[in-house]
Amino acid sequence: MPLTIAIAHRDTTALTLVRQIISQETDYKIIWTTGSGADVLAKCRREPPDLLLVDLALANVNGAQLICDIMKEAPCAILILSDALAKQAGKVFEAMGCGALDAIATPVLQHDGFVAGRDVLLKKVVTMAKLLGNTTQPAQPGAGKSRHSPAHLPHLVAIGSSTGGPKALATILSGLPEKLDAAVVICQHVDQQFAQGLAEWLNSQTPLAVALAAEGMRPRSGVVLVAGTNDHLVFGPDQALHYSEHPREYPYRPSVNTFFESIKRYWPRKDLAILLTGMGRDGGEGLTALRKSGWHTIVQDEETSIVYGMPAAAVELGGAVEILPLEKIAGAILKKVHLK
Repeated sequence: MPLTIAIAHRDTTALTLVRQIISQETDYKIIWTTGSGADVLAKCRREPPDLLLVDLALANVNGAQLICDIMKEAPCAILILSDALAKQAGKVFEAMGCGALDAIATPVLQHDGFVAGRDVLLKKVVTMAKLLGNTTQPAQPGAGKSRHSPAHLPHLVAIGSSTGGPKALATILSGLPEKLDAAVVICQHVDQQFAQGLAEWLNSQTPLAVALAAEGMRPRSGVVLVAGTNDHLVFGPDQALHYSEHPREYPYRPSVNTFFESIKRYWPRKDLAILLTGMGRDGGEGLTALRKSGWHTIVQDEETSIVYGMPAAAVELGGAVEILPLEKIAGAILKKVHLK
């Protein structure tokens, strides 16, 4: 069965161009398009697509609220199209908090006939198709030995998240104090063009310092580090953070499973790992491996998850020590770590 796609964009030229790009691919079927924000929810109810490409600036609707309504009444995978990504960062993260998976710049036909953004769009759609197919995680390397003593390392709170993650992360971080005696490292499924904006937005939501994780950076107490590229964020034998393109074919980038598995391999403390809302199964195997190795693990509950796929995978595999509603996770973190 081909992937069914719907497109909603206020600009007729952009809508036609996106439709032409998608129509050239035989693996996808466009089932409807619209230029009206008022039509989107009704069409999703009547003929739900596998994937909705939606312009945040549709007339007569609040883009983020529209996505929230779709996820409540006719849930599907959602990719945001934007003509001004930098200026719309706040709206993008609000929409992702409601359940959108990712956002890209709307393709543009240039004067020389080149379609800027075509390949990015198609690559994102391919990734979405893989996510909807629940692609499984490739085998991970075996556990290795650490060369540093746990006594010289901070306590670690490792968090994985995807669909609905930005809002969930903001809720948790806003409940943590500035003098938290633990380092927080976050692996959130987000394209690298939004990573800096995500870190800045989260920084405004919490008394903790939030920054992108740079190559070779080590976690520090009271600092939140966020994955910053489309490569996988991993720990190395030096207990520092690195970026790896492997596994190359894994659709979740950065991968929570890859992140968690590297922690199990190279972080000698038995600390705290958390898996939040998200589509698919990424993170379930990694969290379970951490629990089996002695980590305390927390999974967001179904009721407060925008999409329960990732948390459900962890619960199914026996990876959850605690299953908690979102508003109780910050308190649970504080029970496990102390103030400096």
